[in-house]
Amino acid sequence: MSPDNREIPKLFGTSGIRGVVGKDLNYELLWNVGRAIATSLRPAAKVLIATDSRESRESVKAAVSVGLLAGGVNVIDGGILPTPILAFATADMRMDIGIMLTASHNPPEYNGVKLFTSEGIGFSPRQENEIERIYAGKNYLNGVSANFKREDGIDTRYTEYLLSAFKHVKIPRFRIAVDPGNGAASGIAGEIFTAFGYTVMPINDTPDGTFPGRSPEPKQDTLKNTYQFLLDNDLDIAVCFDGDADRVVFIDKEGFIGFTESVAFLSALAVRHTGKKRVAATVETGNLLDNALADLGVEVVRGKVGDVYVAHLTREIDAAIGVEPVGVYILPELGLYPNTIAAALTLLSSIKAVSEIRGFFKNIPPLYLGQRKIACPNDKKEELKALVLDKADAFGGGAVNELDGLRMDFGNSWILVRPSGTEPIFRIIAESPSPAETERLLENASAVLQKLVR
Repeated sequence: MSPDNREIPKLFGTSGIRGVVGKDLNYELLWNVGRAIATSLRPAAKVLIATDSRESRESVKAAVSVGLLAGGVNVIDGGILPTPILAFATADMRMDIGIMLTASHNPPEYNGVKLFTSEGIGFSPRQENEIERIYAGKNYLNGVSANFKREDGIDTRYTEYLLSAFKHVKIPRFRIAVDPGNGAASGIAGEIFTAFGYTVMPINDTPDGTFPGRSPEPKQDTLKNTYQFLLDNDLDIAVCFDGDADRVVFIDKEGFIGFTESVAFLSALAVRHTGKKRVAATVETGNLLDNALADLGVEVVRGKVGDVYVAHLTREIDAAIGVEPVGVYILPELGLYPNTIAAALTLLSSIKAVSEIRGFFKNIPPLYLGQRKIACPNDKKEELKALVLDKADAFGGGAVNELDGLRMDFGNSWILVRPSGTEPIFRIIAESPSPAETERLLENASAVLQKLVR
């Protein structure tokens, strides 16, 4: 219980605080979150704040900033920035913390609050719990005075940092499509790739919080127009980001390059570059990653879902790279945050032909991964999760892993049932050597879960 005997609310999910603006996220909540954050900091602390391109960005920023200022915290507004640049700049500019206002891949009506430490790593669960404790107790500090100012040119600092980090790398002259999806990387990512000498043709490159070009979640079915754009312009590869650019996926002339395939290829590059024999991943990550790295003697260590958990696991086990199959890449040599633009540069600068990516998997037996979503109100997730764990046998038996939801492994196949930390749904993910077997696992789990929901 909090000091006033009220139950401490759970504000944070797998990737910060997130919800529908005006419903889950209202002015009072955001204002008090800002006050709670300010109370957790030293007097006259400096906070860097940035947003993605959502239409609610200014109202959400105003609410959080007023709370911070009321607590005596100085706010530096970076404007619209990708999450990797906000995290980088928080450390580079010696801020006390960084705040990214984003709902990442969620639909336009969502927004959220994501916190980064002075090192540029996402807040740990312990640090998030402290904010929740202060929020519940409402024993906020009141500041004497604080300033709010705009800081331009932060994306230029990041570009210069990357140019320095990759200065000894020979960059092949690929022709690339850059698709920021009208999100935070619009007008920024393309300029960075151009600075490296690539021929860049952008698509969906204007910041627009309604996301008119495509969904902010980049995946095979949302990138059909981008694929056609690549073919029409005879480009080599497309680099595609989500709403805040903490995810990146790739398309070549054969189509969408699978999530796990991209993760496995970049992980192999990181292992060869660093010599480290561990990769940090999540329980959602498919076994194709293990199979692709087997010849390198790599151990894949799986933790909870969410880039924050992956970042902390990467540091804990001294991994070569941290990955999530949705397109998150933690490159610890460059920073403990999702560094998508750097990940794309790593991939592009390590190959002579784009065909090398698919060629990497030529002698690796294929695995087929599929997903389902089942609607579930946020306030019913814990109850349903308990039912899922109690009825584990109904999902097919096998070795049980309850680290994050319910994962069950049966030889070369597995299935995962877990509540989403960012949407009012349960996710079902399955992988097997056969498309038919993957479909069977998904159908069975969907039927069981829908019965439990009812």
